[in-house]
Amino acid sequence: MSDILTRLHSALSDRYAIQRELGRGGMATVFLATDLKHDREVAIKVLHPELSATLGPERFDREIKFVAKLQHPNILGLFDSGDAAGLLYYVMPFVYGESLRDRLNREQMLPIDFAVHVALEVADALSYAHMLGIVHRDIKPENIMLTGDHALVADFGIARAVTEAGSAQKLTETGMAVGTPHYMSPEQAVGDQVGPTSDLYSLACVLYEMLAGQPPFTGSNARQVMARHAMDQVPSIRVVRDTVPEEVEDAILAAMSKVQADRPQTAAQFAEMLGAPPGATASRFSAVSRPAMARRTSRMVTPPPGHVTLTVRRRSLLAWGIAGSALVLAGLGAWYLSQRGAGARAATGTGLDPKRIAVLYFGDLSSDKRLGYVADGLTEALIGELSQVPGLSVISKGGAGAWRDSTVAPDSVGRALQAGTLVLGRVEPTEADRIRVQVWLVDGTSGADLGKRASFERPASDLVGARDSLAARAADLIRQQLGQEVRLRGQQEGTRSTAAWSLLQRAELLLKRGEAAADGGDTLSYQRSFAAADSLLAQAEALDARWADPIIERGRLAYVRSRRAVEDPIAAGRWIATGLAHIDRGLALAPNDADGLELRGNLQYWKWLLRLEQDPTAATELRNRARADLEQATRLNPAQAGAWASLSHLYYNDPGTSLTDVLLAARRAYESDAFLSNASTIVERLFYAAYDLDQPVDAAHWCEEGERRFPEESAFTTCQVFLMTMRGQTPDPDKAWRLATSEVLAAGGEAAYRQAEARMMVAGVLARAGLKDSARAVARGAIASADVDPTRDLYLQQAFVFTLLDDKPAAVAALKTYLANNPERREGFASDPGWRLRALADDPAFRDLVGAR
Repeated sequence: MSDILTRLHSALSDRYAIQRELGRGGMATVFLATDLKHDREVAIKVLHPELSATLGPERFDREIKFVAKLQHPNILGLFDSGDAAGLLYYVMPFVYGESLRDRLNREQMLPIDFAVHVALEVADALSYAHMLGIVHRDIKPENIMLTGDHALVADFGIARAVTEAGSAQKLTETGMAVGTPHYMSPEQAVGDQVGPTSDLYSLACVLYEMLAGQPPFTGSNARQVMARHAMDQVPSIRVVRDTVPEEVEDAILAAMSKVQADRPQTAAQFAEMLGAPPGATASRFSAVSRPAMARRTSRMVTPPPGHVTLTVRRRSLLAWGIAGSALVLAGLGAWYLSQRGAGARAATGTGLDPKRIAVLYFGDLSSDKRLGYVADGLTEALIGELSQVPGLSVISKGGAGAWRDSTVAPDSVGRALQAGTLVLGRVEPTEADRIRVQVWLVDGTSGADLGKRASFERPASDLVGARDSLAARAADLIRQQLGQEVRLRGQQEGTRSTAAWSLLQRAELLLKRGEAAADGGDTLSYQRSFAAADSLLAQAEALDARWADPIIERGRLAYVRSRRAVEDPIAAGRWIATGLAHIDRGLALAPNDADGLELRGNLQYWKWLLRLEQDPTAATELRNRARADLEQATRLNPAQAGAWASLSHLYYNDPGTSLTDVLLAARRAYESDAFLSNASTIVERLFYAAYDLDQPVDAAHWCEEGERRFPEESAFTTCQVFLMTMRGQTPDPDKAWRLATSEVLAAGGEAAYRQAEARMMVAGVLARAGLKDSARAVARGAIASADVDPTRDLYLQQAFVFTLLDDKPAAVAALKTYLANNPERREGFASDPGWRLRALADDPAFRDLVGAR
């Protein structure tokens, strides 16, 4: 065991369980550890002993506290820091992904769209930090983590801490320097004062390497490389790779100008030079076509928003949408899914990506539709198998299910799902008790038959063989079409019993029918279908006692029934207990089943939300167990969308988790499966998280996304009023009143609350527009009764309106009513009142109310 590891173990054993060394760099060694208090994996970076001794703990701690406040979706934050037996350390989230350096080592040149997308996400992070006066100083591929298709900037501000806490001379004496020669700006190389444009210079170098396969300047030693940065002209990327758009090369050359004044002065300007529309974020860039990007002219834009807050948005973030059961399938209409990152478009730039595949539900050609369960089972098994193939992006069951039995033309389905390849099929009976399965490929862009077909027959008694044959035949067709290897995972964990498999598929069909009946108000049919489904699942379990799927499915059935019993907590509790018993048996057989872990997490969290555990300590343990299961599910399957969705909800209710974690989990859920049954709630959560984090550009994006996809949802009418209360947005009282009196807000449940909330936000718009008397009157009139607003959230919104009116006594009085009903929120306001109430931070009455020191 190394001396560093020994000292770390000794000093931190009561807080962290150190597992192993992950790697080491120029300034620090990184260890994987478990945070014992929160039961989560973390990365601990320990500065090298000589650097720790040079800096000293007090000055390092003073600087690191400042940068630890950074919270942004594209910044890997800091959990903790300190002095461990003379070693300075800081603790970060452990990212389940890879660094950009790992990706470059493996692939060298990256797809153009993906490279620009990464650059834009890093630019988002830089823009936010620069607004707070923080310069990274060490942007390089090693400090950019990739999780899914998102970039997270690591070590943000740590270079500042090192620079500010220790003189350049001392750093030189240790043989270390802040910055990396291949990405270091000329002014940083000579030790001059650096600013935001130095970070942009480094980012341009990183983007250059992603596109060209090597950094812009290389040399035999660091001094030679830094000299080339100061004196040599940047080599043209297009000489190496002529497919790189001219405007992208121009942006890189501008950001790498030797003279700082000649560079784009903000990250937002650099992003627009790369082709992002004015005001757009990285998440919106991928929807911009390359031809449109090429036509854009360079314009100055306002940098993205600044300080992040943890303001509470309780009702909206707690809107029901915990994932797990398909209680509602949102209508997709003609929505065109915007894909982020590489692969959203084919190499030609004109068609859909052929590697993005949609397996549409197979048709049942039997005269009496008796093979419906077989058709569904084969379809879903094929979706599951293809989803495991590296390099393919497969539409989920939810996305495919929206087009079941549809008469819409294939090319329209392809465009709606943004799928370049459609897999179609059908099942029909033949003579001698056999079934025939046919499968073929269709071009998602044109709707044309691609000429790739397969057909086979199997005895009706060998449906498992039919399942395996279908997967193999479909994979072969896709292999032929794409010209690449398609390796299937295989069915090692499944059953070989056709009878058991058939019973499970029949039960699944009954579940779908039961949920449809419940949605239609037919309670009797719903109960009969679910009871019959449970009976079939029990029979399947009896036929193959080693197969976990029917047991876990019985748990899901019980979970759905507990959700339907929300008005009767006692009945809901019984179903939760039944579901947990099934899941525990299933996970005993398959402990690494991500679906089972997700379901157990959901059941435990649902029990916590219903407050069925009365003891506070036991309730906290229950929530923590739910979190552990859900996080384990995402570790086993990083695309476990349902688990991410539930975590985004749970994180909000965990005092130890930031709102940025809520936002990141919701984004992972939406990107993993935009067709979740609760997708509208996920988008709503993304809006309110961005709103509470004071990110108006992202908030506007998610509000627009929701309005486009779910125009019938009231949240995406209300969010337009909320937006007008944010900085940088134009308050329009007439428009706000039109939205607040929209018929959308008057429909469905909780209409009274939604209308009152919208009126309260109108008051905020009036206040921002300078109509103070009207704002005050509307704010006081928008308060609703406790029956309409039991958690008194409207008083929190009213406090915000009064801060806009600069009426601090009224704001504190409103907040007092809110906290009387939500005392658990008091501590959060004491530590950070959030951007909406920040004007109260120094008010004595406010500080007394929240107990601020």
